[in-house]
Amino acid sequence: MERRKPKAVFMAFGTRGDVYPLAAIAAAFACDQKQYDVMLITHSAHKSLSIHLADKHVQCYSVSSPPVLCADQNNDIEGKAGSSFFQQKKRVTRDHRRECYSLIERIFGDGPGLDGDLIVINFFALEGWSLAESFCIRCIVAAPYVVPYSAPATFESQFQMELPLLYKYLIDAPSGKICWKDVIHWMWPLFTENWGSWRNDFLHLSPCPFTDPVTGIPTWHDRPRSPLVMYGFSKEVVECPAYWPSKVLVCGFWFLPFEWQFTCKKCREIFVRDSSGHQYVKDDLCPSHLELQHFIKTTPIFIGLSSIGSMGFLKDPYAFICVLQTVLSITNYRFILFTAGYEPLESTVHTIAAKASYEQKNWSDDCVSLCNGQLLCFSGSVPYGWLFPKCAVVIHHGGSGTTAAALLAGTPQVICPFMLDQFYWAERMRWLGVSPEPLSRNHLLPDKNDDSSIQEAARVLSLAIHGALSSTVKARAAEIGETILLEDGVSEAIKYLKEELGLN
Repeated sequence: MERRKPKAVFMAFGTRGDVYPLAAIAAAFACDQKQYDVMLITHSAHKSLSIHLADKHVQCYSVSSPPVLCADQNNDIEGKAGSSFFQQKKRVTRDHRRECYSLIERIFGDGPGLDGDLIVINFFALEGWSLAESFCIRCIVAAPYVVPYSAPATFESQFQMELPLLYKYLIDAPSGKICWKDVIHWMWPLFTENWGSWRNDFLHLSPCPFTDPVTGIPTWHDRPRSPLVMYGFSKEVVECPAYWPSKVLVCGFWFLPFEWQFTCKKCREIFVRDSSGHQYVKDDLCPSHLELQHFIKTTPIFIGLSSIGSMGFLKDPYAFICVLQTVLSITNYRFILFTAGYEPLESTVHTIAAKASYEQKNWSDDCVSLCNGQLLCFSGSVPYGWLFPKCAVVIHHGGSGTTAAALLAGTPQVICPFMLDQFYWAERMRWLGVSPEPLSRNHLLPDKNDDSSIQEAARVLSLAIHGALSSTVKARAAEIGETILLEDGVSEAIKYLKEELGLN
């Protein structure tokens, strides 16, 4: 019987910024290690990835769960709406885990595993850890940002009280074996009831990792190795504390291939690669986007909130546009707004454009011009690596990918964080000196659509932009960009994977 190929499964859930960097690593790994069958498991909402990955011989499998499930920000979480959301989340989680199990069984259930088999997960795919344990497969963590959550303050004392033997097992672990540092750094959620009941009832594993499913006693005779954790950011940007586990490795930012970032196929075809191997596109976009190209040549200020709208934070798109209009009325700036496919925002833009006296001329279907040509709203996408060096400032939500792209471009930033690691990146960019103080949410997305709220938001935003355009911030941003340009995070990640797997 012919021996099957080893399999590398990349399991990544969450928004585009959570998933696409792992997809880039999967593609690079497939190109580097052709003896592997490489697969990506993610949400069906990211199905456009399958086209790009197919070119790299990476198979895509999808689950039906949404990238984000959010309760209405205006509802009382203790009321009826909150209860309904809780039930919906419980149902989606149950179905999501069943689909994940079905896919892993389909991939690895066809015979005995190989030493080279592995599952690579991000922090929103923790079910992959238990599935790897169930199928006796090595598990590796890869994340484009620092852990977006931390253990409760009482976690260690509670753990020590309720699981004294397991606590001793982890505290006394030999070098190279899973220890308390691993748990407190990222693994602690695996010890909560949220995972324990699923592990026990569905996977027939012990509710607590590293314990015997029958006796509940730690597996002293079988200590697993400390797992490799790869981070996709630069050491020049994020400090790496000595208390992190020894198997935590920092690669550099995981930038996506340029061809993945065009919504316009004709623009994508202009993609070229220079002799040094760096990716870039010509200054000319396709004929349908010449006006977009001309607008960008005016060095506009970029504004993009990525998935923030779809996550329920952009309640009043009209108020948001009014803030931008007010800033433009008191400054000589020009804005390019990426609407990120958020329908309520795009509908608002078209409604305002229809009422405006400014004449649209020769714009493509995905471009709408407002404010007498000072504000361009673009519903498509072009690579940030091409766009940001042509912008004066990048205003964004603090996502890891957008932050990294602005750093690489050497362009000053203004950040308005909303959740999770976005607050970390906002504060970190301020500390590095590449952005002014982070904006509060209501200074970009006012809670009230009244003149006072709009004027105050526009005033604060204008001041933030002015601060970002200072000579000090611009010089610091350029300095950081020159440093990051020398790094290749994806190649480093492939190197670490190969070392972990013993591949030449």
